[in-house]
Amino acid sequence: MGDVIQFKRPKAAEKHKGKTLCRSNFHKWEVLKEKQFDVKQGKLVTVERCARCGEIRVRTT
Repeated sequence: MGDVIQFKRPKAAEKHKGKTLCRSNFHKWEVLKEKQFDVKQGKLVTVERCARCGEIRVRTT
């Protein structure tokens, strides 16, 4: 029979790391290069995604 391994439970701070910042509107925005042109509006747009929570925002330029 094999050895029994005790797993360490993650603390609440480790489990929810970064989520409180996004909830308080302090997102970590990264620019997505794939979508740069909006066909319906006919304008250049900047699509940004939060690295922590995955929320997406679109800015027209």
